[in-house]
Amino acid sequence: MLIGRVIGTLVATRKDDSLVGSKLMITQPLDIDYKPVGDPFIAVDTVGAGIGETIIYAEGTASRNAAGKPDAAIDAAIIGIVDNLDVYKDVLEKQ
Repeated sequence: MLIGRVIGTLVATRKDDSLVGSKLMITQPLDIDYKPVGDPFIAVDTVGAGIGETIIYAEGTASRNAAGKPDAAIDAAIIGIVDNLDVYKDVLEKQ
């Protein structure tokens, strides 16, 4: 699982039949300090996330299973909405 932020929505009038009814969100990956890392991507929203929310997402087979569509053309799925993230940076510095 990884963290990201929803930065937009995507509407496709034509898409694979396995994606009909799925909400597609543009997601920006984040690091532990909430800073953007990497390129934005499209994820299937399984939890009703909104624009600007920090989310947990999964990629690959885990994302298809989370969406309840193991044979669908899904590479990433939003699987949770983050309420709070506590990072004890002093623990990281000791390593």
